[in-house]
Amino acid sequence: MRLNRAARVILVGAPGVGKGTQTERLLQRFPQLQSISTGDLLRHNVKSRTPLGIMAENTMKTGGLVADDLMLRLISSELRNRGWLYGHGPPNVMTLSAEATATSESCSSPSAFESLIDGGVSPAQVPPQPWLAGAPPPQASEDPDASFILDGYPRNAAQARTLDSIVPINLAVSIKTPFSVILERIAGRWVHPASGRVYNTSFNAPRVPGRDDITGEVLVQRPDDNEQVYRSRYQRYLEASEPLLEHYARKGVLIEVEGLCSDEISPKLYDEFESRFVG
Repeated sequence: MRLNRAARVILVGAPGVGKGTQTERLLQRFPQLQSISTGDLLRHNVKSRTPLGIMAENTMKTGGLVADDLMLRLISSELRNRGWLYGHGPPNVMTLSAEATATSESCSSPSAFESLIDGGVSPAQVPPQPWLAGAPPPQASEDPDASFILDGYPRNAAQARTLDSIVPINLAVSIKTPFSVILERIAGRWVHPASGRVYNTSFNAPRVPGRDDITGEVLVQRPDDNEQVYRSRYQRYLEASEPLLEHYARKGVLIEVEGLCSDEISPKLYDEFESRFVG
């Protein structure tokens, strides 16, 4: 199904609510929609030894959280490289003031940032985003092909407010499933470590109990897939998500989708997408 305008989306929900499943289904139903995972962006930039990757790696090695301003640079650079974010000259122009983290296709020659670092300049001295210094903010593309689900950011209201300075999210979806249902789902979850394939004894059981369908190897449960750990994670989620959802509610872009399972939630989510971005 074709979109008629750009969808810039985040999915918000408790751990285990099925955000990944809904993302996969939305990508299949709406081919113009793409997923942008901040975790994948971080890993790619660290592996590619880009300036932003080097800065992020230094933080991660010490066990710290990657700073919000660095995450903003990471996201804006990805959107610029895709041609989905404009401002301060043509998109994809790699200048010192507009920093850009190169994709694998554009890493063949050193950028201004790489030259600075190779020359002995500390990553902390790399200039910040120009609009954070008072310049006009960039503009997000309204082309339907510039549609995405942003995964992993923002996680709280403060991050959402800073993200607003780069790209306006025009749909925030709060996915709600009763706590008891999620808890049961978590307890029945088993994983094949090598591939990441996930099974559940309640609704997606392996053909042979305790064994991966493809390799036959032993399945395991993640250390945090137990009730005590989950209750703690759930409480942290509630504390962070309430102000986040209030932020998007005030902006008029928040919807709530409720259901006991993914098959119940997906049709409601499709209807919302179609009414907002197709019709």
